[in-house]
Amino acid sequence: MPRTNFQELLDAGVHFGHLARKWNPKMAPYIFDQKNGIHIIDLHKSIVKIDEAADVLKQFARSGRKVLFVATKKQAKEIVAEKAGSVNMPYVTERWPGGMLTNFPTIRKAVKKMNTIDKMIEDGTFDTLAKRERLQITRQRAKLEKNLGSIKDLSRLPSALFVVDVQKEMNAVKEANRLNIPVIAMVDTCCDPTPIDYVIPANDDAAKSISHIMDVLCAAINEGLNERKLEKEKEAPEQNDAQAGKKLRSRKGGKPAEAAAEEAPKAEAAVEAKAE
Repeated sequence: MPRTNFQELLDAGVHFGHLARKWNPKMAPYIFDQKNGIHIIDLHKSIVKIDEAADVLKQFARSGRKVLFVATKKQAKEIVAEKAGSVNMPYVTERWPGGMLTNFPTIRKAVKKMNTIDKMIEDGTFDTLAKRERLQITRQRAKLEKNLGSIKDLSRLPSALFVVDVQKEMNAVKEANRLNIPVIAMVDTCCDPTPIDYVIPANDDAAKSISHIMDVLCAAINEGLNERKLEKEKEAPEQNDAQAGKKLRSRKGGKPAEAAAEEAPKAEAAVEAKAE
């Protein structure tokens, strides 16, 4: 069953592409028509691609992997930050730090620095510093929080990238391609879909369009997280039962049923030999 329907996409304005004269010919398979000099995206294909992307994100979430959301354009920043944050996924909405993926250890050092400052504030070390030093550290902490605060829980490279506006976030896409990290993206009619693994043909300029697609994808991630939680809850009693069984056998000095069954014929043979 589709996760979204034609009318919802139509109401959100997902079908509006860019000016026909600015189009990228590689997007031709996803274009339905042209009206008043503007390309119209084929929403039937968009539905298929949205559902495909949603299934992929659900599987990532179910397996406990992280997806990094990237959207630095004005109309997408707040939407992506809110939606991605609601499903506990990392996001970049201020500026793409060059080398964030290809030079990930350096980014992690900057995040650790931010955590160190937080510890200084908590244990009172910060208060013992001179006023000028405190001011410098506070400014540094604010800068780090602005650029890297949303990825402080990202301890390793993300399993996938979700991008709004391929042209604007080309550096992020290039880094992901270089490391073979799959890229899911909203791709407008003026963009090149070639570097994208999971293309979602859609209007990437309208806030309503971005919000609707983010809702669908985040709902899929939430499904995956809930399924993962249920699986863990089922596994916990089984592990407890197994541990309890081991403890009981160790206390009684007993052996597992299979081992006892194997040793029974040997014991009987020994008794018969002794009787003879």
